[in-house]
Amino acid sequence: MPGRLQDRVALITGAGSGIGLESSVLFAQEGAHIVLCDINIDGAKKGAEIIAQRYPKVKAIAIKCDVSKEQDIKDAVDATVKEFGRLDVMFNNAGIMHPEDDNALNTEERIWDLTMQINLKGVWWGCKYAILAMRQNPTDASKGLHTGGSIINTASFVALMGAATPQLAYTASKGAVLAMTRELAMVHAREGIRLNSLCPGPLKTPLLMDFLNTEEKRQRRMVHIPMGRFGEAIEQAKAALFLASDDSSYMTGTDFTVDGGLSSAYVTATGEPVLPPPSSLVHS
Repeated sequence: MPGRLQDRVALITGAGSGIGLESSVLFAQEGAHIVLCDINIDGAKKGAEIIAQRYPKVKAIAIKCDVSKEQDIKDAVDATVKEFGRLDVMFNNAGIMHPEDDNALNTEERIWDLTMQINLKGVWWGCKYAILAMRQNPTDASKGLHTGGSIINTASFVALMGAATPQLAYTASKGAVLAMTRELAMVHAREGIRLNSLCPGPLKTPLLMDFLNTEEKRQRRMVHIPMGRFGEAIEQAKAALFLASDDSSYMTGTDFTVDGGLSSAYVTATGEPVLPPPSSLVHS
């Protein structure tokens, strides 16, 4: 059976670890050719090697890309189109959570500007060059390929909820991603280009675990999660796969929340979760 992304081409930023790496491997499993972009080129190359070993019928290439630089993003999209002749899925996933990000009184302007440069401008530029490429996608009915495509922007549940443990620049950047994604979704809806935001809850990834570096910090957040555990990157990858595929063909402008019920909670249950989290695809 053909995969859900058979013969499509996906560019994923932040592909060297976490959600981006899991998504790269999962999308390849579903038949897509993958361009893994990351400032950490070793992580991106590792992902490409995993894909080459497991899924020899698809092609994966790694590109060093600093999403805070517009030219890097343009070059990555151009390289994708040159290599594969099209771009069907753009997953703007790269981002930072700076340890010095705090409240309005303590966050320095340099931290604010750096966070916005990566988390917001990087997504803007990713959308810009993906849209230009997707408009040129050739149609091949025999393979189910068509003009347009799917753009997925990683936001966060913190864009929907307030927290007394502030990361003001991060929160503001992710709120802006939601607003920008909705606007672009309306602009390009009749061009066959869909844009949706993925809003992860707290995840057991290096990005968050490095930030939550004490048991007190972890438990302060865990008490609010109805499912009683942090999410796994593979769970976000599966949500991204849905948004990338034609299974979500009537969805655009959506804030797609995958947060273990956190954004719907007031008082959470007690006790331990009876089900284990799903296993990583990368480390299987």
